[in-house]
Amino acid sequence: MRKPLLLTFFSCAWAVLLLGSASQMDAQYFASAPSPTPAPVASQPLSPVAFSSSEGGLPDPPAPSPAGREAPFTPPGMEEHFGFLSRFAIGSGISPGGIGAKGVVILGERLDARVDSSWFFYNTGHMEINGFNVNGDFHLATLGASVDWYPTKSVWRLSPGLRFYDGNRISADVNLTGGTKVTIDGKEYYSATENSVTGATPLTGKADLGLHSHTPAFTATGGFGNFIPRSHRHWSFPSEFGVAFAGPPTLNVAVSGWVCQDKQQTQCSNVADTSTPVGAAFQSSLDNALKKWRHNLDVVHIYPIFSFSFMYSFDLPAGR
Repeated sequence: MRKPLLLTFFSCAWAVLLLGSASQMDAQYFASAPSPTPAPVASQPLSPVAFSSSEGGLPDPPAPSPAGREAPFTPPGMEEHFGFLSRFAIGSGISPGGIGAKGVVILGERLDARVDSSWFFYNTGHMEINGFNVNGDFHLATLGASVDWYPTKSVWRLSPGLRFYDGNRISADVNLTGGTKVTIDGKEYYSATENSVTGATPLTGKADLGLHSHTPAFTATGGFGNFIPRSHRHWSFPSEFGVAFAGPPTLNVAVSGWVCQDKQQTQCSNVADTSTPVGAAFQSSLDNALKKWRHNLDVVHIYPIFSFSFMYSFDLPAGR
């Protein structure tokens, strides 16, 4: 019994010694082996989506601008409506009638109300042409109102209206040098030379051509471009073309001074004295000439309208 026990004891001791030697060899091997250098990891920018406070990974909306009032936000696919007195526009325009001022307000989705004016004043100064001393004056001024209708809710419009004031006229003051010949209704007359003894004075006259015959006058126009954009844009540049039914022009002529029927000035008279043959003949010629001139002007009943405008629009508090 002692031999088997001793043999078993020595076998176990030998196995323990072998395991200890093997463990020391492994530790020495791994301690001497070089350790691998970890690969650098590239830094990646943080995506704002990863830190979004919205659900589903959607980005947060941009922060509101601190300066000014922002335009109302309209979701994509939805149409914004502009109601009664929601926006107003002021501006200026250029037309053959001069420069002008305009004011427009929204009445509805397809309607605007507009008031506009124009004016132009010019004096030619003294001009002398073959013995005629002329001073011309251009006086153009209008004031009217209209309704702008956009039938297709686009930039095209139709605008019926009324012209309440029409001051369009052209006038001229004429002084004829003594001895200057003038032909009226086919007959020749001469301006008298100033004579202190007889009281003769050269012929003078004033002509006034009014470019309308009645007020108010109906206007019908069309155009391209919105006076007030159906958005929150501020600037617009609309154009307009049409006509004004202001009636035929008016013509008035007033003459004073002395006139002669011959160049030698032996048959002269004051044009206001119709009791003399010369004065009566001159007034008859003048009346006949005015009838012909007025008849020729009667064919004109409409006047063109054309303008190009610069408008600035803004929202009204009542329409917010």
